[in-house]
Amino acid sequence: MSSDAQACIHPSAVIEEGASIGPGCKIGPFCHIGAQVKLAANVELKSHVVIAGNTTVGEGTVVFPFASLGQIPQDLKYRGEETRLEIGARNRIREYVTMNCGTEGGGGLTKVGDDGLFMANSHVAHDVQIGDRVILVNSVAVAGHCVLEDDVIIGGLSGVHQWVRIGHGAIIGALSMVTADVIPHGLVAGPRAALEGLNLVGLKRRGVARSDISALRAMFTELGAGNFRDQARKLSDEGSESDMVREVLDFILGPSDRSFLTPQ
Repeated sequence: MSSDAQACIHPSAVIEEGASIGPGCKIGPFCHIGAQVKLAANVELKSHVVIAGNTTVGEGTVVFPFASLGQIPQDLKYRGEETRLEIGARNRIREYVTMNCGTEGGGGLTKVGDDGLFMANSHVAHDVQIGDRVILVNSVAVAGHCVLEDDVIIGGLSGVHQWVRIGHGAIIGALSMVTADVIPHGLVAGPRAALEGLNLVGLKRRGVARSDISALRAMFTELGAGNFRDQARKLSDEGSESDMVREVLDFILGPSDRSFLTPQ
């Protein structure tokens, strides 16, 4: 074990030989840290936290009791190959959260960005890619191979189907089942979720210019006027002065095997 002299480790914690513990880390009672784990500076594990596998945890992240990070995927195709979990800086990972490492078939990496909040009982499956400032509310389940871009919020007790992409700034209402891609800044809700509109509250909170919001609203109306991809292609060909509109259109026209949640 490589442990910085400034780290504070409770006597009951089990840290396997080979683990790396950065300066200022606090490891509470009854934590178990595997041999390949690397904790950056000032990581805090409250108590009863298990971190396994080839897992890195970024600076200033706080992990609450009974979270389990880096365990093998819940995927029957997994055969013990060497894969990784990377967790960024300043995340808050609450009680009973699970995050699994990747699989060979999915690129071998599950990655979580910076400044996220993962509330109690939420799950991040194998090969998921999560951006910065993402919030998963209580008991959200994100299935394998999903992509959640920056500033996504997913309401409590929601599920995200494998391979789904959720674009920058989108918000998913509570108790939703997301089975198809969600455009950036979209607002989605419902037991079998539909695209209800734009995340106007989130856009305003982030200080987005009124001109961009107006352009997004006009784009959304056009998208609902015909075939979703055809309308996006038409709007892309026409061009837009708004970077945010272009972001949404590029997302729709980008590579994906899945359909989209569309306006009802």
